[in-house]
Amino acid sequence: MASTTPSRRSFLTLAGMAALSVSMTAACGSGGSGGGAADGKVTFDWWNIATTEPGKSLFPEISTAFTKAHPKIAINTTSLENEAFKSKLTATTSSGKLPDVYQTWGGGVLQQQVDAGLVEDITDLLDWSGKLTPVSLQAYQIDGRTYGVPYDIGMVGFWYNKKLFAKAGIAAPPATWAEFLGAVRKLKAAGVTPIALAGKEKWPGHYYWAYLAMRVAGLPALQKAATSKDFTDPGFVKAGAHLKELVDLQPFQPGFLGAGYATPGGQAASMGNGKAAMELMGQWGPSVQKDAGADLGADLGFFPFPTVDGGVGQATEVFGGGGGFALRKGAPKEALDFLKFFVLDNESKLLASNGYLPVVKGAESQLTDTNKKVVAEALVKATGFQLFLDQAYPPAVGQEVNDSVADLIAGKKTPEQVAAAITEAAKSA
Repeated sequence: MASTTPSRRSFLTLAGMAALSVSMTAACGSGGSGGGAADGKVTFDWWNIATTEPGKSLFPEISTAFTKAHPKIAINTTSLENEAFKSKLTATTSSGKLPDVYQTWGGGVLQQQVDAGLVEDITDLLDWSGKLTPVSLQAYQIDGRTYGVPYDIGMVGFWYNKKLFAKAGIAAPPATWAEFLGAVRKLKAAGVTPIALAGKEKWPGHYYWAYLAMRVAGLPALQKAATSKDFTDPGFVKAGAHLKELVDLQPFQPGFLGAGYATPGGQAASMGNGKAAMELMGQWGPSVQKDAGADLGADLGFFPFPTVDGGVGQATEVFGGGGGFALRKGAPKEALDFLKFFVLDNESKLLASNGYLPVVKGAESQLTDTNKKVVAEALVKATGFQLFLDQAYPPAVGQEVNDSVADLIAGKKTPEQVAAAITEAAKSA
């Protein structure tokens, strides 16, 4: 779920919308998925990934409130599971069309859409961007221009079951990779499944390799690789070797290779139902655990990804991203009105749902959930930030990261082969 990743953000209408770009204004009567009618009715399409709570209930509630306040606006909503959404959007993008408003995580995927001339540049229309935190906007900014609006931001880390840690005699969350592997061994010895993993969906597995690459080779190495298109740096190979150390301990739940993330019996359910001690997941983890399984309540804790002895990366360098929405080029101006309403007017509702983290400056004071506060504080103290690799890089490269890491976890590729395959994909992209 690369997230539902994700930005957590006051007005019903946009001031100064008369100054909107010609392309957006003209679109109200043009072709494309959105448009206007003779009676002034405006309809636009909205694609999101809110198929689990709290978004499953909250997103329709927000859109209904908006259309009730604006009777001449109708929103056609399509909610798709994460992977189904990505597949459908890829096919739609290939045809040269995009929905009026659609989920985006920014990065390389968004850049390709921008390069193809399919996305609205909202830089000069976003006169309220100063209300948003800079880190939440970062993924949607390309060459100094803004192409998306965040509604959530966060980081990936380990969610853990305190009760199961205590059962295994683990007094404190591990701070180093060596300690982490030691904790896995203790959990297994106590008859506890150490880690829940959605092996079928691949993206959760790439979190391990990405974080290990950050901890071993460092953020500059990942940034350099994005430009040089070379992932054969010894640090990347060593990251794969460390992941193999973990895999060799057989830490995952039975049948993990065929397990989904939010599906019955999948990663989130295993964690929520107390059948695994940890999952490496974003800030949305607890809400999906509750939706797919059960609420661990006070037994749930969070700790950052451990450092690696000899590595150059720091514990304060975080990996993650958020959720946002972009507009197709020529989308109705009312679509941006909706996003302003969604983010600014509903920030309190988004935070109160415990599924999102703040994107609006100062809104972190509204957080009441202990674990959400821990994540938010980690973001505030972060000394470096890396967007999900399957979003930061071009789609073909991100997919290869997911595929190759999944093959390493399944025992089908070596660390060297993973680095070589990603390099090949990058040079071919």
